[in-house]
Amino acid sequence: MKEKVMIGLSGGVDSSVAAYILKCQGYDVSGGFMRNWDSMLNNDLKGNPTINDSICPQEVDYLDAKKVSEQLSIPLYRIDFVKEYWDDVFTYFLEEYKKGRTPNPDIFCNKYIKFETFRKFAFSKGFDYIAMGHYAKKVVVDGEVRIYKAKDLNKDQTYFLSQVSLEQFSKALFPLGDITKEEVRKIAHEQNIIVADKKDSTGVCFIGERNFREFLNNYLPAKPGDIIDINTLEKVGSHNGVLYYTLGQRRGLGIGGIKDHESGSYFVVAKDVKKNILYVSQGEENEYLMSDRVIIKNVNYLLKEKNYDFVDGMAKFRYRQKDNPISYRFIDDSTIEIISNIPLKSVTPGQAGVLYDFEGRLLGGGIIEEIYFKGKRKITTHLESNI
Repeated sequence: MKEKVMIGLSGGVDSSVAAYILKCQGYDVSGGFMRNWDSMLNNDLKGNPTINDSICPQEVDYLDAKKVSEQLSIPLYRIDFVKEYWDDVFTYFLEEYKKGRTPNPDIFCNKYIKFETFRKFAFSKGFDYIAMGHYAKKVVVDGEVRIYKAKDLNKDQTYFLSQVSLEQFSKALFPLGDITKEEVRKIAHEQNIIVADKKDSTGVCFIGERNFREFLNNYLPAKPGDIIDINTLEKVGSHNGVLYYTLGQRRGLGIGGIKDHESGSYFVVAKDVKKNILYVSQGEENEYLMSDRVIIKNVNYLLKEKNYDFVDGMAKFRYRQKDNPISYRFIDDSTIEIISNIPLKSVTPGQAGVLYDFEGRLLGGGIIEEIYFKGKRKITTHLESNI
């Protein structure tokens, strides 16, 4: 009897080709389209049904997923996880923004929805595995599950899997781990899959592509305020809501040439949430953007033994950031200290710190809580004397 797999079928080319590959590998495949965002219902959950929110583009994606499932002759489940997504992902997302931090909802979407709620649903229907169109590689060595970066390093998504547990990985399949995006498109064209040329989604997980600032304004209304040069304490511009900016941001500040000031781009270096002030400094390499010690909490670790003495490895603090050589150790059961001999740029509280070994194996990750430079803690969400 064939083993049964339910794949998260999003209506995009990656999950569609992943489903095709699973069929070729001999699995009994079904698709599961996750409906996790409902504009009207989420407005009701917030207590404000008059919010101006457009229809979620995932309805279009569902129609694409339906066409793909018909092409591949596989059943398609349409599954409603709207409340779970609101409770476990979006509420956290909003609370972090209120604190002036910059969360990554896709990481918690994987942890709580794709690899937990969806997984439990699939198992309740008698499936043996779940599968995703993520670019990541799973290897089992002597019964031990290991997750590695995908062959296509430009598309690798292990950063977003850093909060997924070994138990969740144990019954998960990643058919795209050993092929490139170019090869995915080629397979899609060869099989005449209807979404072969569909553009990749770049929006927030399940919310879709939209003007993010306008969307966030529905839930955290903008409050304009001053942009202050942290070195001179002079006002150099005005912002559209301090919560909407992130550490290291350069674009969208609207600060042009200022009389009697040196030329050079300004970068966000701190936010005073209480006073609604955005602090900036000139120069990409300025000290306010640098750190050499990072504390990450709520660590999900994928090795059996935790090391309480420093070991060498690699770390990534943003998805598109290059890997950084670091040393790390556990300082308690769920907290890791990371140190670097090379200054790290724009490490941001609220985002993920993700660990790898030198072979590209995902070791786990946590949420960036504190950053330091030259022994001094940096306060990035309100101005203090030791910023």
